[in-house]
Amino acid sequence: MSKSIGSVQFRFAEARDLKAIVGMLADDPLGAQRESLTEPMLPAYVKAFEAIDQDPNIELIVAEDPQGLAVAVLQLTFTPSITHQGAWRANIEGVRLACERRGSGIGRQLLNWTIDRVRQRNCFVVQLTTDKQRTDAQRFYNTLGFVATHEGMKLKL
Repeated sequence: MSKSIGSVQFRFAEARDLKAIVGMLADDPLGAQRESLTEPMLPAYVKAFEAIDQDPNIELIVAEDPQGLAVAVLQLTFTPSITHQGAWRANIEGVRLACERRGSGIGRQLLNWTIDRVRQRNCFVVQLTTDKQRTDAQRFYNTLGFVATHEGMKLKL
């Protein structure tokens, strides 16, 4: 599965992308507090990638530039639901764009491509959360039609 739009190609992430993905996740004030860029890479990242790669209802998507570099990433999870008459929903998380590519339109292309992917899977809703501190991200998601209709809660374990 891959599709080119403009100067980037969207595809499932491969093991070779993992270092770039973790780098993007760590490249902001919040991510820097929770991610680790050690060498060698933490085995937990590799195990998580392998679990995602083997699950047909989880897709780790990257935007690849013409040089073959992963420059954006998101995780898309499809979940069956008893609510809404047994409909499926999709959850987007871990959205990141390489800092030097921000403002280029790649993020918008990635999210629009992802929303089309969700439609292909016949989900009734696509949802995401973003940290309350990420006000720029909230504005961006609003421009794509996302609406803050629910209050999200988390319990860190």
